[in-house]
Amino acid sequence: MLRKYLPIVLTLYIAFVFIQSLFFKFTNSPETQYIFGTLDVWGGSLGWPGLFAPTGIFSQYVVGTGELIASAILLAALSNGFRILRPLGAFMAIGVISGAIFFHLFTPLGVSVLNTDGTHDGGELFALACGVWISAAALLWMSRDTIADLIGRVRGAR
Repeated sequence: MLRKYLPIVLTLYIAFVFIQSLFFKFTNSPETQYIFGTLDVWGGSLGWPGLFAPTGIFSQYVVGTGELIASAILLAALSNGFRILRPLGAFMAIGVISGAIFFHLFTPLGVSVLNTDGTHDGGELFALACGVWISAAALLWMSRDTIADLIGRVRGAR
């Protein structure tokens, strides 16, 4: 029973976290401006100005699009006909969220992010990111046979 329902719960958690954040990213909300602005200043101090700006390669639009695609793939993989897509969606989710975790830990953004009202979120965004990472890693673990089969097919085709 756990093997049947756990992937559904993990997928819905990842999709919920990613999709609910899209409103903030795609509307350029003050929270998003603060987060990506802080990261852009940090990137600029390292010699990479504009990296996180709205037109940058790691802008909120690029990150949000990655989250949307990963969510769509994972949700599609809930259907038996598309189950083979689960590892792809989980890989995408873990890739996107690994970046978020890295930037929370190793940049001035920090674990506890400043809210628009001047308070801190107490690490809520970071905790959600860690939950997504763990969920995606669990989905990958549960998909290990599918991944091994796909690797075997690729090797056999050579």
